[in-house]
Amino acid sequence: MDRRRFVALIGSALAAPLARAQQARRVYRIGWPAAAPRRDLEHLIAALEQGLRDLGYVPGKDIVLEFRSAEGKRERHPEVVQEVVRSKPDVLLAGTNDNTAALKAATQSIPIVMVIGTDVIAAGFAKSLAKPGGNITGMTFDVGAGIVIKRLELLKEIAPRISRIAVYGESVFKEEYQAPMDAAASVLGVRTFWQEYSGDPERDFAEMTRLRAEAVLVRATGVILNRGAEIIALATKHRLPTVFPVSEFVVAGGLMSYGPNMAGAFRSAARPIDKILKGAKPAEIPIEQPTVFDLTINLRTAKALGIKVPPSILLRADRVIE
Repeated sequence: MDRRRFVALIGSALAAPLARAQQARRVYRIGWPAAAPRRDLEHLIAALEQGLRDLGYVPGKDIVLEFRSAEGKRERHPEVVQEVVRSKPDVLLAGTNDNTAALKAATQSIPIVMVIGTDVIAAGFAKSLAKPGGNITGMTFDVGAGIVIKRLELLKEIAPRISRIAVYGESVFKEEYQAPMDAAASVLGVRTFWQEYSGDPERDFAEMTRLRAEAVLVRATGVILNRGAEIIALATKHRLPTVFPVSEFVVAGGLMSYGPNMAGAFRSAARPIDKILKGAKPAEIPIEQPTVFDLTINLRTAKALGIKVPPSILLRADRVIE
């Protein structure tokens, strides 16, 4: 082998791993414009990053989460959304419907992965769960009225003497859920009434008390999630057994929750993100529905409310806070 050919072969051998190394240095960016302060979302950020690790990514190296927060000031959220969209990340992450709607209005080209979508077809985020058809895919918390009826049943089981339950939140789903909930309430021997969120939880709880509510079922949207601490404090103040849709409320002092695991949803959101980064179009990635539901009980809160939690509930609980 002559000298020139030998040098060329050595050069090619050295260049190949260098080229691969340069290609491997591609860093993907996920933009997340949140309304809530980062401190409230740290466990969800950790869950998302763990989901990415499970798929072979190294957060901070080949994939970077660019998190921006309005720090709980919802009037600043549109500004934060625009800031993140202008940075042109590979994927945008949205939490609740409010966040998804803001991102949808800001871009029709950057893929959006929602994590806590509700009534996503009626909201205009997707044409169908199987084929969303736009630039939005991800996860939905919707599983129909059955899960809300289950919360009614749990309220009646943990406080069997109650006869009047307030359904509290924004009017989303009222038309869809009211009839099946009223039918279930009748079977349980209770009556329900809907209390619209007014923007002032203290006034809302005063009204529920005036209307003789003996327990509260909270219908959480992004706005309600952001007022969680106030709602928990008011439920305790008015001594109202309250069931929430996610365990974060119970960890913060609420009585009970039954619903999809929020951290699990953020961990699962890594799957559609991965598909998008590998070239799949959001329009063709099916929107996933939750399949696992957690029951969480706070015994300290139960004691403060004078409630003795039945063994039947404790045995079924996925998490008991003592």
